Amino acid sequence: MSDIIALQRPAAWPQVLLGGLLIAAGDIAFAISIWFKWDLMGLQRVFQSIAVGVLGRASFGGGVNSALLGAALHLFIATMFVVAAVLVGRRVPRILQQPCAWGPAYGVLLYVIMNFLVMPLSRVDATPSFSRPWPIVLSILAHMVFGTVALLFARRALRAAT
Repeated sequence: MSDIIALQRPAAWPQVLLGGLLIAAGDIAFAISIWFKWDLMGLQRVFQSIAVGVLGRASFGGGVNSALLGAALHLFIATMFVVAAVLVGRRVPRILQQPCAWGPAYGVLLYVIMNFLVMPLSRVDATPSFSRPWPIVLSILAHMVFGTVALLFARRALRAAT
């Protein structure tokens, strides 16, 4: 079946969810490697830091409950990266035909939206600090990978539905 016909069919949601799960897992592994310790408390803190967007600084006193909220939010956001790729890919099929070429640019766009729109509008109320450029450079590179994964799974989701 042609790619154009495939793009008009509904997406295969298991592929979308799998892509979101892989992006979320990769991002958490990245965050722990750069900013947190590789232990249970580090994992709890990274998820609590995500829940800050909803709970504010009180998230760090919320224990496991705020960490679980952060984990759910993180998985939701990562899955939305793939959902957005499906929606855009239907309108601009070229990006799904060449996900490795377009994915890095999509990842940079995701980084910009998350860090300069979503975070400042949330209770995090912050943007990246340019006082330490290496974590920002590494984060942009990681998002370039996440953008590519999102496009690959968006393509899989649309093809699997046919």
